[in-house]
Amino acid sequence: MTHLTIYPDTDPDTILLETREGARIAAALSEIGVAFERWEASHDLAEDADQAAVLKAYERDIGRIMEEGGYQSADVVRVKPDNPDREELRQKFLAEHTHDDDEVRFFVDGAGAFYLRKDGRVFRVVCERNDLISVPAGITHWFDTGAAPDFCAIRIFTTPEGWVGHFTGDDIATRFPKFESDAA
Repeated sequence: MTHLTIYPDTDPDTILLETREGARIAAALSEIGVAFERWEASHDLAEDADQAAVLKAYERDIGRIMEEGGYQSADVVRVKPDNPDREELRQKFLAEHTHDDDEVRFFVDGAGAFYLRKDGRVFRVVCERNDLISVPAGITHWFDTGAAPDFCAIRIFTTPEGWVGHFTGDDIATRFPKFESDAA
């Protein structure tokens, strides 16, 4: 289940807010400029649906987001637990970083955890099926796929080059709960 936990950025043992309510999650994230929405597919999808089928099922919402944000393209990424590069992928995204472009992700299936640091707080958002999160350019964050990543996500962007991570060098991600320890 989608889950938001907010901590002081200096204390992962103190919880400032914890909720599974979509409206409360959206409201808390909007305070730091992050958009959160829930979408439904226009029709059922096969578990192994290809990129064209996935994009077609969500074309109305994708088109709206692309128009609102001036985004130029969308694609689909699927990562499964048997991916031979799963540990390398996990480590790459676990380090705190920023991007020059917004990071817009919609979870078609599966789950992952975004950790956003802003205004002295860490917002841990476990996103699951039907969740859209849009992290504005410049917000420090990291993403945890979990030890056995299993998700399919739509990525919406202006240019892939905008996703190049600018790593902060801070070890903050090592101090907060990892995704696999979530009790969601």
